[in-house]
Amino acid sequence: MKNRVLSAMRPTGRLHLGHYFGALKNWVQMQEEYDCYYLSADWHALTSDYADTSKIKDNTFEMVADWLTAGIDPDKCVIARQSGISAHSELFLILSMITPLGWLYRVPTYKEQLEQITNKDLNNYGFLGYPVLMAADILLYKANFVPVGEDQLAHLEFSREITRRFNNFYGEVLVEPQAKLTKSAKVPGIDSRKMSKSYGNSVFLGEEDDSIKEKVKNMYTDPLKIKKNDPGHPDGCVVFAFHKLFNAACGQREIECKAGSVGCVLCKKELVEMLSVFMKPLVQKRKDLLGDKAYLEKVLKEGTQKACAAADETMAQVRKALKF
Repeated sequence: MKNRVLSAMRPTGRLHLGHYFGALKNWVQMQEEYDCYYLSADWHALTSDYADTSKIKDNTFEMVADWLTAGIDPDKCVIARQSGISAHSELFLILSMITPLGWLYRVPTYKEQLEQITNKDLNNYGFLGYPVLMAADILLYKANFVPVGEDQLAHLEFSREITRRFNNFYGEVLVEPQAKLTKSAKVPGIDSRKMSKSYGNSVFLGEEDDSIKEKVKNMYTDPLKIKKNDPGHPDGCVVFAFHKLFNAACGQREIECKAGSVGCVLCKKELVEMLSVFMKPLVQKRKDLLGDKAYLEKVLKEGTQKACAAADETMAQVRKALKF
């Protein structure tokens, strides 16, 4: 049997290039080698969007359309809606009973996001407890591997600690997930911060030409390179970071920038062209998918049924271990 992989995303809107290079490219490759479960984590969306849930369903369609646009194949993996599987909330409840509060307060991104995301009130139990729900997502399917970057290892270790604590109390029931370290390019937002929908600095999958031009125009560049002939510092330039992703000759461009033989205007113009070429086949495919909501619903329904079967097996073992 193939090893099982579990990964998930919150349906908070359309996906951007950070998602593509950070996760989706790897997901596409892994579906050929592993038994993959990819979740639309709509319960997780409530941790920040609890005040207005009206967009979650449409956001789910947007996200799944982006997955399929990027090459995820429902015939090769399971694509499921988290809220359609009641076992997620049940295991979350059980795991929350054995999770020390101190563990939650030490999660690296907790304080960071409280400080960065100022347009929403995140002082709720759900936001503090989301790592427990994330652990339930992984453990429910007895995933052998979870694809993560090095900066996400602490999050996975949280799930591993909960697994050990549960098994120590109730017996060896849950599978301790292992990290599958994946290579992923870091994609900055147009303002040089991490690309994030929450920060409003994203370049989206299937972005059209007019929007691409406007966003590249506003990209943060080297503040010390004022004139074309000034020596540049490409390592701190967002435009150059994108050249590293899309320009096969980025090494030569780095030399030219440092020598002051090329200006930011040309770099941006070439980036617009490269992004346009990359996006062109995605634009129409994405439109076609979003125009067929019945197909997207079918993909989610069939995948959720498959996921339910696997989740129910685990929960039967959990209940037996708890003597319920």
